[in-house]
Amino acid sequence: MAIQLTRRGALSLLLFLTPTVMPTWYAGSGYYPDESYNEVYAEEVPQTPILDYQEMRCHALPFITSGTYTCTNGVLLDSRCDYSCSSGYHLEGDRSRICMEDGRWSGGEPVCVDIDPPKIRCPHSREKMAEPEKLTARVYWDPPLVKDSADGTITRLILRGPEPGSHFPEGEHVIRYTAYDRAYNRASCKFIVKVQVRRCPTLKPPQHGYLTCTSVGDNYGATCEYHCDGGYERQGTPSRVCQSSRQWSGSPPICTPMKINVNVNSAAGLLDQFYEKRRLLIISAPDPSNRYYKMQISMLQQSTCGLDLRHVTIIELVGQPPQEVGRIREQQLSANIIEELRQFQHLTRSYFNMVLIDKQGVDRERYMEPVTPEEIFTFIDDYLLSNEELIQRREQRDICD
Repeated sequence: MAIQLTRRGALSLLLFLTPTVMPTWYAGSGYYPDESYNEVYAEEVPQTPILDYQEMRCHALPFITSGTYTCTNGVLLDSRCDYSCSSGYHLEGDRSRICMEDGRWSGGEPVCVDIDPPKIRCPHSREKMAEPEKLTARVYWDPPLVKDSADGTITRLILRGPEPGSHFPEGEHVIRYTAYDRAYNRASCKFIVKVQVRRCPTLKPPQHGYLTCTSVGDNYGATCEYHCDGGYERQGTPSRVCQSSRQWSGSPPICTPMKINVNVNSAAGLLDQFYEKRRLLIISAPDPSNRYYKMQISMLQQSTCGLDLRHVTIIELVGQPPQEVGRIREQQLSANIIEELRQFQHLTRSYFNMVLIDKQGVDRERYMEPVTPEEIFTFIDDYLLSNEELIQRREQRDICD
């Protein structure tokens, strides 16, 4: 509108000045005005510059990564462009720019940056019971739910702790996950894995006996077996199991003194009573006054604790028929049993001799002279003890001191 008014004003001024133009002559010049010819001189009026505001433009703004802008009047003069970022991004720099008269935009180009951490949600905490006869439980879970608030890309997911499906021991365990996006923003979450072990009350060993248990001896599924010391026999349930109810099966047995029946029909019937229970040390001498016999018996009488600890029973075969004596402790053996024992074990009446028999009835060592109890004990400890007896020996090493 202003430009049109300016043009109209200049045109009107020109038309107004035209009728007022007069012939011009100069006196004394030797010339006179010619009425038939008029020369018109018009004084030139200075014109105001005409500005074309429609041509004032700024260059198009470049698009920004992960963002956009909107302008009030495109790229024309005084147009304002407002910037915004995509979800998950934040604008850094000028939020608005204006097209100025020199054809440039005000301010500088902003950028959209990802400063929001990812969103992560861990599985729920969980509790598991240990498996039977074990102190561990295998625990599984699904991976955490992770989402990036910007471009949705997760570059790394780090687990601190055991993998799903691992065996966890008793107690509480913290599992932690950490997620990273492209801008190295991170977020973490954690949950608890708790493993419980069902346990039964601690069993007490029987008097004159001991226990051997699987696992740690009081956890669900563990089995404890009762054993009796040398010279004692078990009466009752041989073993008990820790149940899921946290109670032991059955009832505790007891250990009673071993009863040896000497009124049997054969030596085999006598020896069967000791099978897998006791070792035998059978001593044979020509008469009670034999020097070797007296020396050996004297030494053994002073070591009854060590003999019982190693489950050794002594059988004595002394003298000549018909005065020959055979005994186990205070119990007397018949002449038939004495004779069979001598034949089975190849024991002569002519001189002192002795044989050590293991729990399976096998002849393991023979002696023709007296030996100290320590030598006998060393041989048994080194060669004849079962694994269970070795454990007991370690626990009872000083019991006879």
